[in-house]
Amino acid sequence: MSDYRYSLAPYTGMNSRYRCPSCGDKDKTFTLYIDNETGEPIHQDVGRCSREIKCGYHYSPKQYFHDHDIAFDAPDDDYYLIRNNPKPKSIPKPTSFILKETLKGTLKHYDSNHLVTYFRRLFGSANTEKLIAKYYIGSAKKWEGGTVFWQIDIEGKIRTGKIMLYNSETGKRVREPFSHVTWVHSELKLPDYELKQCFFGEHLLREKTMPVAIVESEKTAIISSVYLPEYIWLAAGSISNLNAEKCAVLKGRKVILFPDLNGYDKWKTKAMELSSDISFSGSSKFSVSVSSLLERNANKDDREQGYDLADYLVEYDWREFVVE
Repeated sequence: MSDYRYSLAPYTGMNSRYRCPSCGDKDKTFTLYIDNETGEPIHQDVGRCSREIKCGYHYSPKQYFHDHDIAFDAPDDDYYLIRNNPKPKSIPKPTSFILKETLKGTLKHYDSNHLVTYFRRLFGSANTEKLIAKYYIGSAKKWEGGTVFWQIDIEGKIRTGKIMLYNSETGKRVREPFSHVTWVHSELKLPDYELKQCFFGEHLLREKTMPVAIVESEKTAIISSVYLPEYIWLAAGSISNLNAEKCAVLKGRKVILFPDLNGYDKWKTKAMELSSDISFSGSSKFSVSVSSLLERNANKDDREQGYDLADYLVEYDWREFVVE
């Protein structure tokens, strides 16, 4: 049982996520707060949207109880979770991993992989083959034309894979009639799977000298690696994944963050938090900065569409960025 009376519901598949009451995104980005004594949601509007930049909706139990004059006992600064008679912390369960044979089984059928088709149109077949090999881009059976973005940690162990579907012409995600995104560990229905995500592209950190660039989207990381190969490009998935535990692999590195449009302030705050974290000090400290490139060059339409770095880069021929 949780050490907290109320907490965000754990992920158990897409049925455990809902449409956000604020932005209404069809990707089911909304996580409900539950009462850990009963297992029931507090209210259908009490929860948090994972679209932290483009939506940012977060209605906490504390605020809900305040709004409805419901008495409760919780510290003023306990905003996300409300502690209820905390128990000694249990020993963390060991991280689960996916078999390498499972990954290898996805390294085929690229002629029908929509995102690979898009990459071939952008970069040509030879460069696309290099990207496939570099990032272990896989093909998914879940949806025809689907892509698997494997999360391989710095030790070469496979944490999970994100399955997504893209339009082969535009390279945009397919969101109709529903959001096409799921996870390999969920699809395999592995019992008691203990997921601890890592950065997409983390296996590339075995190269010790190059600076690191981090974006939100896996697709953006792959595209950016062609235009700006002087960096190791990683994808965080979301700003919530930029935490001390996940960033431990970046100790001693020079890191630059490239947030999506409208996300600059939040990523800047996150960078300051990481820079001051006591777990990163001395030789283990890493240099982290946030690029304001998109913020400085965006127009109103760009902001409304929530452009990321790749949306700008693909407007140019990648050959123009090649240094002879």
